Amino acid sequence: MLLGSFYEGVEIHREEKIVYARFLAPHRVISTCSSAGGITDDLACLYNHQSCEPVGHTRLDHRMLSRRPDAYRELVACRHGLPHERCATLGTAANMRYADIRHASYRGLEVIAVCTGGVEANAGRAGDPACVYEEEGIFERITVHESIEHGTINTLLFINRELTPGAMVRAVMTATEAKTAALQELAVNSRYSDGLATGTGTDQIGVASRLGTGIPLTGAGKHCVLGELIGKTVHDAVRETLGLQNGLTPERQRSTVIHLQRFGATRETLLESVQARLNGDDGELLARNFKGIERDPLVVAAVAALVHLRDKVAWGILPSSCVPEIYVSYGAQLAAAVSGDFTRIQAYRDALAAERYTFDNKDLVQMAAHAMALGFREKWPELRLREPYHEE
Repeated sequence: MLLGSFYEGVEIHREEKIVYARFLAPHRVISTCSSAGGITDDLACLYNHQSCEPVGHTRLDHRMLSRRPDAYRELVACRHGLPHERCATLGTAANMRYADIRHASYRGLEVIAVCTGGVEANAGRAGDPACVYEEEGIFERITVHESIEHGTINTLLFINRELTPGAMVRAVMTATEAKTAALQELAVNSRYSDGLATGTGTDQIGVASRLGTGIPLTGAGKHCVLGELIGKTVHDAVRETLGLQNGLTPERQRSTVIHLQRFGATRETLLESVQARLNGDDGELLARNFKGIERDPLVVAAVAALVHLRDKVAWGILPSSCVPEIYVSYGAQLAAAVSGDFTRIQAYRDALAAERYTFDNKDLVQMAAHAMALGFREKWPELRLREPYHEE
């Protein structure tokens, strides 16, 4: 099915498990394709293909994607009547029906972004520990852990003006920054460290610019209109496709548990840690209402502030010697957010200070649990009326 035709130079189609762009005019393409990657001026098509389901990578054609990329490209292209020797391929487990298309223009300049994505299992931060080492065409596993469940953000980008080779590389940089900005806004956690994710371990991109449109553009950075259009289209397409594929929305990310996940917390462990500081009745009441409490806007705001300040210490912006004061002050805000009684902040400070929490990730989670328990103990105080109250 034809999804759209743009600037009389490219058609975007979707069939079965593939989204492909057919060039109606010559384009320069830069891509991460294993077979036709790098920069080339002689491609006819650029496509994104779902090679398997998001969980359970056991199909032969998925293994072919990494082990025999030329054969994989030929297999997919021929299946859809595309000239395989003139195609660049992006592979993913994401659903092509969740692909999002964004179009932006300024005067005679047009940019189209087509993105698919999933980040639930493979989100990572640049510089996270690697798991394989490549030498002489062989990938050697260098860490011992469970198999990686893949998630990938793939980007197809089309520009109606010719770009110099250097500007093509700059366009990749700008698109990558836009993707990372979307992940930052969604507070996506790395699955491999205690940092925020900047992408996934398998992200791919293809950028195409139409040839023969006058003097080639030389700038695609943030100061140029082209860079602005790239940034907006990719950012918005990534956010939308993650919402469709993973249900990853700002509303879903309004969660105390999600903000503490990268430090080792789960819903179960956080609830248990809070309950351990409550009596039986309060603990049971908390368990029955935990979702509403851990997603309360003021509670999430207090945890988000605490986590952000923890990151500032990790990045060296705030001195580690201030951790006790930071945790006590902002932990007290968390306790008050749970109880609703901000006049008790000093009492909460005193109670948290007695524990002497450190910068350790486990201590951060335990301190947050302690603060939530302090607040929940006082959320429903016994009512004391001047006159005795009797139920009718």
